[in-house]
Amino acid sequence: MTRIVVSGGAGFIGSHLCDTLLSQGHEVIAVDNLFTGTKRNIQHMLSNPNFEFVRHDVTQPILLECEQVYHLACPASPVHYQYNPIKTIKTNVTGTINMLGVAKRTHARFLLASTSEVYGDPLQHPQVETYWGNVNPIGPRSCYDEGKRVAETLTVNYKEQGHVDTRIVRIFNTFGPRMLFNDGRVVSNFIVQALKGEDITVYGEGQQTRSFCYVDDLVRGIMATMNKDGFYGPVNLGNPNEMTIMDLAKRVIELTGSRSKIVKRPLPQDDPTRRQPDITVAKRELGWTPAVDLNEGLTKTIANFEERLRQGESA
Repeated sequence: MTRIVVSGGAGFIGSHLCDTLLSQGHEVIAVDNLFTGTKRNIQHMLSNPNFEFVRHDVTQPILLECEQVYHLACPASPVHYQYNPIKTIKTNVTGTINMLGVAKRTHARFLLASTSEVYGDPLQHPQVETYWGNVNPIGPRSCYDEGKRVAETLTVNYKEQGHVDTRIVRIFNTFGPRMLFNDGRVVSNFIVQALKGEDITVYGEGQQTRSFCYVDDLVRGIMATMNKDGFYGPVNLGNPNEMTIMDLAKRVIELTGSRSKIVKRPLPQDDPTRRQPDITVAKRELGWTPAVDLNEGLTKTIANFEERLRQGESA
């Protein structure tokens, strides 16, 4: 049994990670300030004697004993990370320093959940880990993407100077059950709009592309990175099957049986036009590739959203 800290453990990805770690018999401490995380995501774990929830903001120091630290804490959708940009950059910088401090003090292995946003609006396609990115340092998304770039720098510096055993994963678009209804992400937006019979909002002409990875696949990749000796990353984790936003909207309408119509709105500033991971490194170093088909993942996600709407969760 390994004692493992998961910051952001009540969030969308963090709660799925906690589930999997518990199923393998580990002791899990979920740390979350519940800004975008929710107790509903971890309610079923609270009776597990190997699970502990600590309500805490990672921008403040914390003393914990552990052997591994998964640092996922940070608002990850534009709606939430732009709500309080200063808080977002503090979470990425001070929060990462604090969680690296936990790992350093306890000699724990540390994994940073970074993001494909470090590539900005990429001039290279698909994106490989050696690409430095095309990021606007003063744009509306910079609190998040520059914040994560600094978090990567800190993680590497602690490894080289502080003798912390660190890992970096760069997460591309991920979807699945427990996504927030109001997070502004395209999958959750489309599903909620389709289930409520509302117009589906597509920005621009809908020809911008994304690659969508199901959360179970992502968790498997994150854990493989943490547990691979001698491999530090950064490594892209995402589904390389690229599709347009317009095609996704049509797919959601088809799978929900909705009568929603697609309407177009102006593109937001600095919205990347193309995003697709090159996962050669993940395949070679981790033996990892996504296994869940988009239709299968969307079907499971839609069922979860339908259930939550039935239970009266507000969208």
